[in-house]
Amino acid sequence: MTDRRTQLAENLAQVEERIASACASAGREREDVTLIVVTKTYPASDVRILYELGVREVAENRDQDAAPKAAACADLSLTWHFVGQLQTNKVRSVAGYAGVVQSVDRVKLVTALSAAAVRSGRELGCLIQVALDAESGERGDRGGVAPDAIEELAASVEEAEGLRLDGLMTVAPLAGPYAGRQRAAFDRLVEFSSRLRGNHPAANMVSAGMSADLEDAIAAGATHVRVGTAVLGVRPRLG
Repeated sequence: MTDRRTQLAENLAQVEERIASACASAGREREDVTLIVVTKTYPASDVRILYELGVREVAENRDQDAAPKAAACADLSLTWHFVGQLQTNKVRSVAGYAGVVQSVDRVKLVTALSAAAVRSGRELGCLIQVALDAESGERGDRGGVAPDAIEELAASVEEAEGLRLDGLMTVAPLAGPYAGRQRAAFDRLVEFSSRLRGNHPAANMVSAGMSADLEDAIAAGATHVRVGTAVLGVRPRLG
């Protein structure tokens, strides 16, 4: 456990240095950017170590992994972010532990999240996932709505009981005009965020960037970066 703590502390320090350097290069304050550590495939014991090291925001992308981990760490003051594609049959479980769902991409999901939030007596923050590889009316290969559907979905979140519209999220696309162009993709997301805040001023969260491209995201204006491998190490293969 001591070795693991040392490893995580060193990795976290390196990521912190990268974030601070990227903020300095972009002329931004370090406190403008929040680190979310993506703990998928890693045990609750790692989450506890990260908490001891000062991490307060963690993310998961599969409810079957997240729910028991969140339960095992229920005594810790953590904000859990759900970042994976979410099926409606998992919503009730996710609403029990997540503070923020970053992958909202359809009205049916908004309706289900609202009902679950009301049932559990909690308010859920919601980010609309934007798919920069999706044509109008389509969803992206990795989830998310086409850009022209952002406002309609935002209005539905804002009107839904138990939900709070926090902003936008994207995953750098593997196909389409932004494939391999992370900075351009994140710049585009920030443009959409500026437009969104015209009608929804409080929706100022921009979640973008991961281990390989967090500098591009920060340069573009992301407020939150989702970092897994750079903190926790290369993930074990599943199956």
